[in-house]
Amino acid sequence: MVNDLQKPAKMRRQPKQVRSQERVQYILSVAEQLFIERGYDQTTTRAIATHAEVPIGSLYQFFPDKEAILKALANHYFEQEYHLFVELHTELAEAPIAVYAERMVDAFDQFATDHPGYRAVLEQLIDLMVVADINTLDTYDPQIIKELAHFLEQRNPSLDRAKCELIATTIVKAVNELLWLSLTRDQIFREQLLAETKTLITAYLQAYQI
Repeated sequence: MVNDLQKPAKMRRQPKQVRSQERVQYILSVAEQLFIERGYDQTTTRAIATHAEVPIGSLYQFFPDKEAILKALANHYFEQEYHLFVELHTELAEAPIAVYAERMVDAFDQFATDHPGYRAVLEQLIDLMVVADINTLDTYDPQIIKELAHFLEQRNPSLDRAKCELIATTIVKAVNELLWLSLTRDQIFREQLLAETKTLITAYLQAYQI
């Protein structure tokens, strides 16, 4: 039986009218702010509905529970990250790999800095994964890995698709862990770890003449 955490976030009803779409976005915005201020565990669906000034029944029309709201927020962030990733690949298609690593790590670190809700959402998502003993991020990583594998294949056509996917998987999984770790430490250690992450990516990709 597939654990519910492994399923993509599903809303009970997809908003079709502009007014309904705006209401859903406002509910998510309020929920995100409460997750930041109070923490996920201390935030209830009733509190979200109250602060969003919508009846609790209206909230449940779209989201079956608090976890669905969390997943919807996570999806929103991961979609933004993916588009950022694609844009950078277009911009850095012919850049030296050291420049690529520098820009890529800085961009995603800045993304986390600019979006305080990102950390609150991701932190809770990881906690849920630990409790359930599964990896929810497996829902989202394949898109990033596929995009990176395509980038690597273009940079070094002598590498076959399977090898590029293996390299991409290694980078994505390792960098995810390192960037998350950097967000949990003090500023000095964070900067040092980010620098080491850039060195790691550069050396690894240079070994394959990327």
